[in-house]
Amino acid sequence: MGATSKPRKAFPFILPKEKPERELSAALERNYSSYPAPRPEANELYSLFKYTELKGVDYNNHDGTITRRDPSKVILKDGKYYVWYTHRHTPTAPQGPDNCTDTIPARDWDLCEIWYATSRDGFTWEEQGVAVARPPQPEPGWRSVSTPDILEWKGRYYLYYQSFRIHPSTRGDDCPVAVSWADSPDGPWTAVNQVIIPNGAEDEWDGFSIHDPYPLVHKGRIYLYHKSDFDGDPRLVRMTGLAIADDPLGPFEKHPLNPVLNSGHETALFPFREGIAALVIRDGNEHYTVQYAEDGVNFRVASIASLMPDAAGPFVPDAFTDTDEGRGITWGLCHNTMAGHGRETQHTVLMRFDCDLSLDDVDPEMKHHHCNYPPEHFYRHGLSKQQRERISKTTREFRGT
Repeated sequence: MGATSKPRKAFPFILPKEKPERELSAALERNYSSYPAPRPEANELYSLFKYTELKGVDYNNHDGTITRRDPSKVILKDGKYYVWYTHRHTPTAPQGPDNCTDTIPARDWDLCEIWYATSRDGFTWEEQGVAVARPPQPEPGWRSVSTPDILEWKGRYYLYYQSFRIHPSTRGDDCPVAVSWADSPDGPWTAVNQVIIPNGAEDEWDGFSIHDPYPLVHKGRIYLYHKSDFDGDPRLVRMTGLAIADDPLGPFEKHPLNPVLNSGHETALFPFREGIAALVIRDGNEHYTVQYAEDGVNFRVASIASLMPDAAGPFVPDAFTDTDEGRGITWGLCHNTMAGHGRETQHTVLMRFDCDLSLDDVDPEMKHHHCNYPPEHFYRHGLSKQQRERISKTTREFRGT
């Protein structure tokens, strides 16, 4: 500040609801330009996530032989909620790619079928059994069918899912997206034996894997979001792409700006206002964020969240209505892959999550932004043996011993 400069008035005690007419630091500039509101409490795309154990489903005393994972969006039909999911019931828990057989799974999503369940309240579920079974060899999916999601289009229902001809490998899941259709959510389902979204060339981001299909109806067309695993240096990275079609069976045209999300794993999306919002969970630079794109393509971070649901399948009332004023979500199902006691019994369970990412609900408790955990929670994330050895070596070097 120069000798004759007037002192700058300090930033006000009452946080302005609108961007003030003054020079701002980069952080304060983001607070007004990058987020829908300057406080999380007023941000319609910020929420806590709370979890409830489901009633009505059994896991064989959690011995690792039964898994339920990858829930679809939840839909409501004739007063009942419906959800579809990956279901495995095998003699043992997964044993890895080197030890699997025709009956012993390599991964948790190996040797699976797609099952479905219904509920009157979203907390207690009644399992209805198989929706899409594994077809006979060598048809696509004979090894496993998994990771479904649902589309309702012109009175007909479509299930998109992964269709394995080989067991999940160390490199990743190289399997196409398949589809089955039905005139009722209770089936019967008719498989369509064609690849819905073809892989790109081997040097392209989606050359090996196209996973986690997630359809919405937007601007009169089917927007099918999907993940791919690529790069692999030192590990695979995961990003989300978009393919658009005028018919559920395609052809689907890949968006030229793919990937449209630089982060996420089993990303869940829903109509919000005139655009699309996304729960960007796990992998990538922008993991654990809620993002928004008015055009469904160019996403920006709208909030940073914690304890987000893995593989979220939200109840999205307007997923297929082609709304121009999406109302958001308040609950859904997700999974947790850490059930069981150690590797020999590890499996995945379905859970319910609740949140307030809705323009219609007002739940101030969901807008808190402090999550406190007991010490035991942190100790479970302790150092590995290799890390302790590295630290001991570094400590000895510092001490000169």
